[in-house]
Amino acid sequence: MEGKKKIYKIEEGRKICGVCGGVAEYFNIDPVLVRVIWGVLALGCGIGIVLYFVCAFVFPNKSEVEY
Repeated sequence: MEGKKKIYKIEEGRKICGVCGGVAEYFNIDPVLVRVIWGVLALGCGIGIVLYFVCAFVFPNKSEVEY
């Protein structure tokens, strides 16, 4: 299945675990926008913190993803 997008954590340019950068690449948007949205979720109701660390453990690194 060529052309199928896969989500992953970035390794180059990451701030904490690379989740926001990977999500930004997946949706083809600016990583700063993803970080701001994630921050609002974290400060607003706390779900952003839990979701971030779940993704950090579940998502593979970019170097581990086969294309």
